[in-house]
Amino acid sequence: MALASVGGMSDAAAKIGIVDTHQHLWDLRRLRLPWLPTSGPLSGNHTMDDYLREAQGLGIEKTIYMEVDVPPEQHPQEAEYVLSLCGKRGSPLVGVVLGGRPADPGFGDYLERFSADRRVRGIRQVLHSAATPQGYCLRPEFIRGIRLLGKMGLTFDVCLPAAYLEDAAQLADACPETRLILDHCGNPNVQEGIQDSWKRAMADIARRPNVACKISGIIATVKADGWSVEDLRPFVLHCREVFGPDRILFGSDWPVCTLKARLRQWVTALRQIIAPWPRQEQRKLLRDNALRWYGIDRGGRSLE
Repeated sequence: MALASVGGMSDAAAKIGIVDTHQHLWDLRRLRLPWLPTSGPLSGNHTMDDYLREAQGLGIEKTIYMEVDVPPEQHPQEAEYVLSLCGKRGSPLVGVVLGGRPADPGFGDYLERFSADRRVRGIRQVLHSAATPQGYCLRPEFIRGIRLLGKMGLTFDVCLPAAYLEDAAQLADACPETRLILDHCGNPNVQEGIQDSWKRAMADIARRPNVACKISGIIATVKADGWSVEDLRPFVLHCREVFGPDRILFGSDWPVCTLKARLRQWVTALRQIIAPWPRQEQRKLLRDNALRWYGIDRGGRSLE
């Protein structure tokens, strides 16, 4: 994609600092990622230094680590690895969303081990694998785990196929005291164009006040041989319409975004899309909502 196709954003939009709520990092000397391809943009290590090189000049001020689907037995090792990165000089990393298995009997003990660290903001288990079929997140033991997160003031990032969005809505109903953050705009396929079924499902889940929508991931589903800002715009605008300005937040999904675009292209495209919005709404999407929903810089994990 030519950079010219994402030009034209306002100076005001370009100057608003960003909190990136979806930063993946991995060091294959320390972690195993069974899903990782052996070639292509995602192969090999992806470190903070790599991210900082890509993010240079983009206005990204803070980041939140997002778990990378390591085997469950490596969850403690992943947590220790990423928490060690938070305090490093020059690191923008201010919070982490750890991998976890809410339905496991030992989930509570796992949370107790790490939740005292204020940099731990939430948990994610990806729900788009053969091991997590439709309805998996509605099992009683899973719901108990998600409710426990709410009691501990932690969030749960919901990452599932667009066809499973009804599950996410039911999970939100079952766990009203837990903040759920829906990853990747509910995982539509941008190449297929905006679908009425996705629009309806997103409008439905948006009725739950404990759910926020992460504007992330959609760049990875554009056409590899050419895309434009207009391919992305209707998805972003629909999320804004149904969730409102206070429940949408930005995530780069780096380095997964590099399957189709560089980080700079994705950030520039989004800034262009939101350039006509009131400046306050731009700030909410790019930084304020992230701080609020994940409890960054607030001395606690409350939304208020």
